[in-house]
Amino acid sequence: MTLAARLVPVAYRTSLAEPAFRRLLSGLVVSHLGDGMSVVVIAWLALRIAPPDRAGLVVGAAVAAYTLPAAAGALLLARWLSRIPARRLVVANSLLRAGALGAVVLLHLLGQLTAGRYVALLALSSLLAAWGIAGTYTLISEIFPAERRLPANALVGTSQQAAFVAGPALAGLLIAAVHPALVLGLDAASYLLLAVQAGRPGPPATASHTAAAHPASGRAAGSGFRILARRPELVGLIAVTAVFYFLYGPVEVALPLYVADELTGAAGLLGGYWTVFGIGSVVGGLLGGMLTRARQWPVTIAVIAGWGLILVPFGLDAPVGITMACFAVGGLVYGPFPAFSLALFQNAADPADLPAVLAARGAVTTAATPLGAALGGSLVAGLGAAGTLLASGLGTVGLALLIAGTLLLHARHRHTGGCLRCPAPTRSPPTAARTGPH
Repeated sequence: MTLAARLVPVAYRTSLAEPAFRRLLSGLVVSHLGDGMSVVVIAWLALRIAPPDRAGLVVGAAVAAYTLPAAAGALLLARWLSRIPARRLVVANSLLRAGALGAVVLLHLLGQLTAGRYVALLALSSLLAAWGIAGTYTLISEIFPAERRLPANALVGTSQQAAFVAGPALAGLLIAAVHPALVLGLDAASYLLLAVQAGRPGPPATASHTAAAHPASGRAAGSGFRILARRPELVGLIAVTAVFYFLYGPVEVALPLYVADELTGAAGLLGGYWTVFGIGSVVGGLLGGMLTRARQWPVTIAVIAGWGLILVPFGLDAPVGITMACFAVGGLVYGPFPAFSLALFQNAADPADLPAVLAARGAVTTAATPLGAALGGSLVAGLGAAGTLLASGLGTVGLALLIAGTLLLHARHRHTGGCLRCPAPTRSPPTAARTGPH
């Protein structure tokens, strides 16, 4: 065994041994890096093309346009896309992203790029984003059985977190050399690569995954929300994730103001907070992916409670060194959450329903953070930045306690023969609930 093989945990070696997953992951890694660069590029390009008196409005519209239309796409297109095989969903989203972002580059080269056209193309590019994510994790559920999905989810999630550490720095270097519109073209090219890699046919699906690979051949997939109406345990999973993201939203507003006003710090200090968070989340994601035998609901509750606790020192006038360390720990704690929470859906939803269910989940969770950020603006006005961070932390800890109490009540009622319709870990067999996989 080579040194590299010894250093890679067996759970990840097993995942990477699957050629179909390696192809998918290679395209995702590149597209995630492109999106990581776009975190900087989208706002910077908006500043370059906006009228001086409307710069703030254009930047806000551009940032929102790159994410929020995904929720509308999940709702409005469910009738047609819920029956599409997962591979085609990934390819369709990738081609739309590449085409719309490439059109931004073309308009810039022709001297025809205006703020209105820019925002419209960004909105178009994100229309299928929820379906693309749903297709990605449905493909993972097709490639792997339940007990092997968590490491694969963790590799995908960790590549995304790593991209948001490296991508902004790389974008800054490139923007110093060329126009930001040309850098956005690299994001377009990254999605073209993902379309190629995801579009390559894999090995024939096993019998247990045939319905997931070919949903149209089984029972009708239907609307994700109609499916959820019949599955209260999945509604509970979405509610937990959405409330968690909503309670996180005020952090995105309060942290910059905390750094600028209460620490009188510069942008570099704010960047430092997010950098240590990103590094922590990469490490946490990789470690979490090896917890294949951990019970998923306890891990999910621990993540939510842990994130809430790391925000408390911000509201207690703790020194910068302590709050910086807390944010790094916050990344470490949060790292496993995407893989675990998505695994709960992969194991709880029927294979033919998974793309529609994950798209419906995306419609709710995509809107949760912006809504929380909007609330954060009002909270900062009343509580101050530090008070808002403290309130967000305490509210998140309260959410974890509420989930734990609900699950304990459910377990007690089930033990005594009662029936309480609250979130259950999965509808899979007990072994899959412990070892399978967000």
